Amino acid sequence: MKKIITILTVLLTLVGCQSSETKNTSTTDKHLDKKVVTVTTSFLNDMVNELAGDIVDREVVIPAGESPHLYVAKPKDLQKIYDGDLVLYQGLGFEGNLTEALEQEGYCVTENFSKDDVKTIDDEGNEIIDPHFWFNIDFYKLATENVSKKLVELVPEQRETIEKNTENYISQLTKLDEENRNLLSQIPEDSKYLITPHDAFNYFSEWYNIPVKAPQGMGSDTEVANKDIQKTVDFIIDHKIKAVFAESTTDPARMEKLQEDCKSRGFEVKVVSGKNQELFSDSLAPKGEIGDTFIGMYKHNVELITENLK
Repeated sequence: MKKIITILTVLLTLVGCQSSETKNTSTTDKHLDKKVVTVTTSFLNDMVNELAGDIVDREVVIPAGESPHLYVAKPKDLQKIYDGDLVLYQGLGFEGNLTEALEQEGYCVTENFSKDDVKTIDDEGNEIIDPHFWFNIDFYKLATENVSKKLVELVPEQRETIEKNTENYISQLTKLDEENRNLLSQIPEDSKYLITPHDAFNYFSEWYNIPVKAPQGMGSDTEVANKDIQKTVDFIIDHKIKAVFAESTTDPARMEKLQEDCKSRGFEVKVVSGKNQELFSDSLAPKGEIGDTFIGMYKHNVELITENLK
């Protein structure tokens, strides 16, 4: 990993060695007279769209539908970072190999999160920060407010519009949380267990008081040890869990393995997977598909969980 980070840093340095004239020309040609906001993820792309709309242009580094855990940065991604008038990234280690470059050029939307509130995960004996803060609605609101302030700094003449949009979006997030709680209350307490492929729903678990278990570690590309599979199978059978859920950025075969092992021990569990039947965790859906906005993604997840566990 150190080698990859070094390569990225060198690439960023080479890109940064361009003259300011070259930078201004490349940005102006593509975006005319609008400010350019470069964002790392689909979450931030949606957030900036909600707050600023067409006031600014946006460039996205990690495409919607792809996992940041697996994404390999390209030189053009670093060019986007360099060319952005404002660069926003999620932080907490979520962007992986891009982190070092982003710390040099960008603003971390979680910079003022309390260390006492940020969750950690035991990853093979190492305690690491859990970056999936967006499943805590209050954290997402805080990130939204942080982004709003940076947008106002970028285009101060649009302060009134951005602040009005921010207030409206925060209200929508409050309404979303209320709707989520109403839906999840339909699940009987003895059925309220969420089994997912990797550790992405711990903030969700705490926020809505739903125990979550994942046989996989933090990364969506890690192999699942047989002992972890068997521990999860035991948990499913002991708690008579009705369904387990695949994610849009992970291999559903891992959850099917749980199903097979449960069946071999006489217990049937459903694997919820397939088109529009997967949970979103590390990315929103591509534009035009179900779950292509933060609110749409969250509604989809909660509806899918409720439908299959109640």
